Amino acid sequence: MRRRQFLAVGATTGATIVAGCSGDDNSADGYGPEPESEPEERSIDTDAYDTFSIDGVDVPLAPLEDVVYWYQRQEARMVDARGADQYDDLRITGAVFSRAPDGVSDDPVDDWSADDRIVTYCVCPHALAGQRAASLIDAGYENVYALDEGLEAWVNQGYPVDGEQATQSLTAYQVQGRSDPAYAGESVRIRTLETDQSELSLVGDDGSYELTLHFTGLDEESLLEVDAPDYTRELTLEEATSDVIAA
Repeated sequence: MRRRQFLAVGATTGATIVAGCSGDDNSADGYGPEPESEPEERSIDTDAYDTFSIDGVDVPLAPLEDVVYWYQRQEARMVDARGADQYDDLRITGAVFSRAPDGVSDDPVDDWSADDRIVTYCVCPHALAGQRAASLIDAGYENVYALDEGLEAWVNQGYPVDGEQATQSLTAYQVQGRSDPAYAGESVRIRTLETDQSELSLVGDDGSYELTLHFTGLDEESLLEVDAPDYTRELTLEEATSDVIAA
């Protein structure tokens, strides 16, 4: 089984941590905690950002350094685009849950101003975040970005996190698969069948794809659904991580 671990710790860099809350807590507004001190103001050329195209929408990819700057100055609202169980397990402090691609019922983002700065994130590192950001841009939000390096980079740098797994070592499972090269650029989604956890990747030009699954509460016999453009398969975790998945 291909797996690795990274340590999720409730450490801070220039900001205090707010106590953890579950996905049912409506107190989060997307902003980080009130900082003990904030970075000095600086200019950021967001027009220079790389973009990620989703269904014809170009999503700007904001680098971690800039997102942390906005976060510590409370100048960006953070949106977690993963599943509810993943959000409950580990999330950026203050982030709201708004699942990719189109959010959830009573979505907290619905009450935000169209010109608020919004940063979506996931772990993959930005496939799900890109989907949610593209949907928000389509809906008229004018200042939307996806975190380029993803949640794992945020965690590894010790920035504020909350959640039931925020002080534990999380296992990352490596999955490799193959689809028809004719489907290059289309999505591959892997989800758990018993909990609300999923990750997304894209088929490469040669038909290959890779995903890193930051799923919790699994064992070797846990069932996963692999939904590729040309096939859907149900596999155990052991099967999915031990060989290249194909039709």
